[in-house]
Amino acid sequence: MSDESLSRRAFVGVSATIAAGVLTKGDGPSPRRVYGVPTAPHRAPTSAPLDDLTITDLQEGLAAGRYTARALVEQYQARIESMDKQGPTLNHVLELNPDALTIADQRDAERTGGRAARGPLHGIPILIKDNIDTADRMHTSAGSLALATSTPTRDSWVAERLRAAGAVILGKTNLSEWANIRSTHSSSGWSGRGGQGKNPYALDRNTSGSSSGSGGAVAASYCAAAIGSETDGSVTSPSSACGLVGIKPTVGLVGRSGIIPISHSQDTAGPMARTVRDAAMVLGALTGVDERDDATKASAGKSYTDYTRFLVPNGLRGARIGVAREAFMGYSPKTDKLVEEAIALLKHEGAMIVDPANIATANKFGDAEFDVLLYELKADLNAYLESLGPAAPYKTLADIIKFNEENAAREMPYFGQEIFEMAQKKGPLTEAKYKQARAKCIRMARTEGIDATMTKHRLDALIAPTQGPVWLIDLVNGDGGGGGSFTQPAAVAGYPHITVPMGLVQGLPVGLSFVGRAWSEPTLLKLAYSYEQASKARRPPTFAATADVG
Repeated sequence: MSDESLSRRAFVGVSATIAAGVLTKGDGPSPRRVYGVPTAPHRAPTSAPLDDLTITDLQEGLAAGRYTARALVEQYQARIESMDKQGPTLNHVLELNPDALTIADQRDAERTGGRAARGPLHGIPILIKDNIDTADRMHTSAGSLALATSTPTRDSWVAERLRAAGAVILGKTNLSEWANIRSTHSSSGWSGRGGQGKNPYALDRNTSGSSSGSGGAVAASYCAAAIGSETDGSVTSPSSACGLVGIKPTVGLVGRSGIIPISHSQDTAGPMARTVRDAAMVLGALTGVDERDDATKASAGKSYTDYTRFLVPNGLRGARIGVAREAFMGYSPKTDKLVEEAIALLKHEGAMIVDPANIATANKFGDAEFDVLLYELKADLNAYLESLGPAAPYKTLADIIKFNEENAAREMPYFGQEIFEMAQKKGPLTEAKYKQARAKCIRMARTEGIDATMTKHRLDALIAPTQGPVWLIDLVNGDGGGGGSFTQPAAVAGYPHITVPMGLVQGLPVGLSFVGRAWSEPTLLKLAYSYEQASKARRPPTFAATADVG
């Protein structure tokens, strides 16, 4: 399998079936009925009071007494109820948290009782991806039927930090099942537990994956921000596809304990929001050294709890930004036109543009990344399943494969589990093939890739289109592709990547990516914020039946 097919299909691919059903309220998951993609036009939902309000807006309203955390939860729940399984039937939420109102009442009581806010997210409802453990009455399943009733006994690092910051975890979002690592022919955004999600900008288009539900939910104003996770493109791609800001942090900046894994070399959680400021606020709440994730030890002294300090006026002035054209442009002329406009705007705002600043190793990884992911998937998933304790029915990847075979009619009606089967055949991480593949990845992505390019041109960041416009949902053939995805270099290197809305191509959002060296989030946020403020490129979704093809 080539690199392009890996990053395009296994991580940033498309969706296809549309599912309907009833939201689970905490009394266990219920099967979803799956229907075909609707062709009849849908009316855009009536504007809600919380449409497009930022976390800053909500916090100001809470502080002034215009809102309560309970009222926010109730209004977001009502919006989800009216839009996720009715109206445009976006199908992005698997479960609502049955304890959300109780938690909201506690946050309100703390505020009115004179207690200082727990953190920047005090009373703010946040949705999280259904591969992130919560020790409550919700389930953590990665969208699979095998884990549909799994209730971990300990919060993930991400859930712990969100609660510590005062957030109200509103519910779990749908995703590409197993974070899109099950099949080479998957439809991104589809899971056995939740069915297929739809893009709020065009209902017959995909939200891309695998944090598809988180992306679609934020775009549709189900919440001000959500948490996704990325191995290669799964935060940045759906953010681009849904007109959002998405941050894929340096691996080790955010703890991964309690997240159903693919790869300890590349996995990370990250925020998805409608503005750079909101994404920066959420990122700061998630940082710190996670005792259960050794990778976070390297973040000591390199992380911040408040990234909004870097969102300054004129942040582009004097910055050296390189344009990575080769391998990432030339796939979508209309997207490329938006990139040229973005470059002109960056220059106008005072940036020094190096064009081109191509990454010499782009698309030259061979099978190295895929081999690493296969080896690590087997080792890391086995370790996660074992951590669920003796009561958990499935302890290994082999057990999951067997379950899927025995429940093929429900779990594999559209695509199989070829990647799972390939991973199961791999040996331990001590094998020479694994070590050689990982060494090649580090060399190609870091030493001869991003680092070499940035050193050669003395750059603060690299830019390119995140990807082209998203493709049609197709359950028969699986994911299509917009071509030129810019996710792989930063994903394999473990380096930060921020995508910001760049505009619309026939009604479909596309993003501009900012990539840098390890721990360069402050610089990338400064640049991304300044571009966002100058461009004002984001437009809200219209819930159109299809893209505007003239």
